[in-house]
Amino acid sequence: MTTLDIMLPYYGNVALMQAAVRSVLAQSDPNWRLTVVDDGKEPDVPGWFAELGDERVSYQRNEQNLGVTGNYRKCLGLVREQHFVMMGTDDIMLPNYVETARAILKDNPDIGMVQPGVQVIDGDGTPTEGLVDQAKKRIYAPKVQGRKLMSGEELAISLLRGNWLFFPSICWRTEAVKAVGFRDNLEVTQDLALVIDLLQTGEQMMITDKVTFQYRRHAVSISSAQAFTGVRFEEANRFFRDVADRLDAHGWSRAAKASRLHLSSRIHALTMVPGAVKNRHSEGTRTLLRHVAGTDRY
Repeated sequence: MTTLDIMLPYYGNVALMQAAVRSVLAQSDPNWRLTVVDDGKEPDVPGWFAELGDERVSYQRNEQNLGVTGNYRKCLGLVREQHFVMMGTDDIMLPNYVETARAILKDNPDIGMVQPGVQVIDGDGTPTEGLVDQAKKRIYAPKVQGRKLMSGEELAISLLRGNWLFFPSICWRTEAVKAVGFRDNLEVTQDLALVIDLLQTGEQMMITDKVTFQYRRHAVSISSAQAFTGVRFEEANRFFRDVADRLDAHGWSRAAKASRLHLSSRIHALTMVPGAVKNRHSEGTRTLLRHVAGTDRY
């Protein structure tokens, strides 16, 4: 088994980033390499990394801000091992993450993706389960006891009905991801786009119910900041239309239908309408309502 590359494209809160790094340092399995690519200008960050004294950790700061997708691409280009994680800058790896991922990969070396069990936490690190995450768990996510292998149109339909993945927690096969890359002009749907593209190339996903990762959901995330303006749903609309056309061409008509319906995305938009009204985002309110009604689809 090879070392696991953990890529951390960083921008934002220093303390949360440091907590993420410490969680990697606390792994029970020492066979990992952490690479942090700093897309910001926060002071003292380079000095903090210099003082860590762990040769498995490397840090570099971009000369210019590359943005979300640009920094993802740079991180992907720096991956050296056969498998990697694109960790969130404010998420937490539980001590058993690397151990669990490497055990699965030992049994399934050609698997394209591994989705472990995930616990959602709030900005303070307290376990939480809002409406979105309850829907993910109870309605959209497949029922898994132990491990479950999924692939093809079956998995595409499941994800397009409701995206139950936690992108920063997924372990990826490097060769597969480099073959398809990240799409242009996507941020909040970049994760789903990558998985659908990989499924179309024949890649498989192993899902385990063993919880190894904490995903932080809080109001300052990109998706939340854009939600009341309707920006994320404008992007989602473009994405679902494009994916539906691609899947039709691929012969996956049922998955294409699920993409055109994108019911969970429309329900999510509905939950954001009161906030948009409260924050007096009139154009955002109209955008959200169009998305809810499905009148923005064509």
